[in-house]
Amino acid sequence: MTKRIVLRLKAIGVLAGLLLGLVAAVAYLNVRGEDPIRDADTHAAVPRPTPMSTEQVARGRYLTQVGNCAGCHTRQGGAPLAGGRGLATPFGTVYTSNLTPDPSTGLGRWSEAEFWRAMHHGRSKDGRLLTPAFPYASYTHVTREDANAIYAYLQSLPPVEQAPQAHALRFPYNTQAALAVWRALYFRAADPAATLDNTRSPEWNRGAYLARGLGHCVECHSPRNALGATSTSLELTGGGLSGQGWYAPSLASAQEAGVSYWRTEDVVQLLKTGRTALASVQGPMAEVVYGSTQHWTESDLFALSTYLQAIPQVQTKPSAKLEPLPGKVQVQGAAVYDKHCAQCHGPQGQGATGAYPALAGNRAVTLARSDNLIAIVRAGGFAPVTPGNPQPYGMPPFSHVLTNADIAAVVSYIRTAWGNQAAPVSELEVLRLETAH
Repeated sequence: MTKRIVLRLKAIGVLAGLLLGLVAAVAYLNVRGEDPIRDADTHAAVPRPTPMSTEQVARGRYLTQVGNCAGCHTRQGGAPLAGGRGLATPFGTVYTSNLTPDPSTGLGRWSEAEFWRAMHHGRSKDGRLLTPAFPYASYTHVTREDANAIYAYLQSLPPVEQAPQAHALRFPYNTQAALAVWRALYFRAADPAATLDNTRSPEWNRGAYLARGLGHCVECHSPRNALGATSTSLELTGGGLSGQGWYAPSLASAQEAGVSYWRTEDVVQLLKTGRTALASVQGPMAEVVYGSTQHWTESDLFALSTYLQAIPQVQTKPSAKLEPLPGKVQVQGAAVYDKHCAQCHGPQGQGATGAYPALAGNRAVTLARSDNLIAIVRAGGFAPVTPGNPQPYGMPPFSHVLTNADIAAVVSYIRTAWGNQAAPVSELEVLRLETAH
């Protein structure tokens, strides 16, 4: 009996040691590479930098637009960059923070070093781990110089007193312990200089820096695992946007959103104006063009386009077996199309040059995933207002006049008519995407 007790105690000791070792490893992985914010001996705050120049503030303003910070950190009807917008995730809703220099609810008491730590290491002023809905996994690629410029601009804004709303995340995702484990598994602060490729052109390197850092393209255009992390091997191969009912198509596939075969000037035009003869942007990407890329310099647009065109392309496989459309669905879909769609998009899906896009041969129509087409039929679609497209043509919503069965039928019809080859969609799929909003 005594021997058994001793063996059990030894086993408990081993397990306790392993647990403590695991906790220590997680703790280490969450602080590796971080510079101290406070002096270890005096605990005095790190001194603020020298006064911020007008040039630095102006550059910070531009970089804030490059990162589309206002897109997330401004709630509908709220003050710019004062936070409060809810971002849906598979784990609950995250509410964005106040980036204005209000001393009690914003960044007014933050130092430059603390802001850098948030951008580069994903840690708040008080040391808390930030949820990766704030895309520090991408922002960690931003240089200290650029982060300092953004800080300078944010500190120049009028302060807005708006207390941040608490996140509505489910247990255990709302705990610091869960964040620490996630970061130990999936996050490591980057060295921005290490991403440079001396075999590539300066334009490609600048484009890579913009796409991987402030542009954070990977955050939408990549699939995520069950814990919400992206995989390096699958970056930019397309991803669903949780809670929005949209799919960010693959930038590594000519069948989806790859632009390797486009002229560079067409890619620049799409990012600058939201439309070209080849394509137009809708949904979340329209917000990105409106709030961000239309404001980029021509050189940065050219650099990003160069990078996007150099992404290795892969063949996208159909997600479902192509089968003939059932006769009843064919008749129903054709009737809905003739009544609501043909006037703008043409009886043969040919579209109207300069106004409404063709649906015949349109790769946005024939994506393996039908999320975007269903979302546009249900909620409408509008290209962004830009100087190059000041009065964009749009599509009204039809959710108030079409049933889910009608939407499934017309989407299936469009995806299989005029030579299009894509799988039809079911009423159940339409319902699933409706509940995703």
